[in-house]
Amino acid sequence: MSRYTGPAWKISRRLGYSILGTGEELAKRTTVPGQHGDARQKKKTEYGTQLTEKQKLRFTYGLSEKQFRRFFLIAKADKEKSTGLALFQLLESRLDNLVYRMGFAKTRRQARQLVNHGHILVNGKKIDIPSYITPINAVITFKEASNNLKIVRENIDAKPAIPGYVTVDFNKLEGTYVRLPERSELTSEIDEAQVIEFYNRKL
Repeated sequence: MSRYTGPAWKISRRLGYSILGTGEELAKRTTVPGQHGDARQKKKTEYGTQLTEKQKLRFTYGLSEKQFRRFFLIAKADKEKSTGLALFQLLESRLDNLVYRMGFAKTRRQARQLVNHGHILVNGKKIDIPSYITPINAVITFKEASNNLKIVRENIDAKPAIPGYVTVDFNKLEGTYVRLPERSELTSEIDEAQVIEFYNRKL
């Protein structure tokens, strides 16, 4: 299955969760898509609940099913941390996610475009792979020709909230990934234990 590129609003309403992280998708209508909205919903089974949590996490970071499963297997092989924390930390270490976390992009989708179009440098080297796993202490900047991108300046002017595991110098358009995030710094709206159960029953 390829990465989903359709309307985020429809997916967010179906899951009851903002996959863009802005909340805009649910601001006007919180019911599931369709003529009868929530009247069509049935009580979820255990499997249905696990699937929903998996989809929330997968769509949040914009991964295909194949990519997401690969990240899960890498996280499961980590013997030093819980699988859930290792999975979150891997996802947060993606270059597109860090561009978003540093406030240079309004959404992860927008951050992915900035990376794909070759605007981003990591430690001075152009990286155009959104899934690139960024090492700790890596410095993320823009190439010189991209320093005045209007969309980036607008995002900075909106004064985005910056998490503690990155530092940003907006004047230099430069950010550093200083440490791995702690679970308490990430969303509480996703139950990663359900994601783990979903895959454990399949492996």
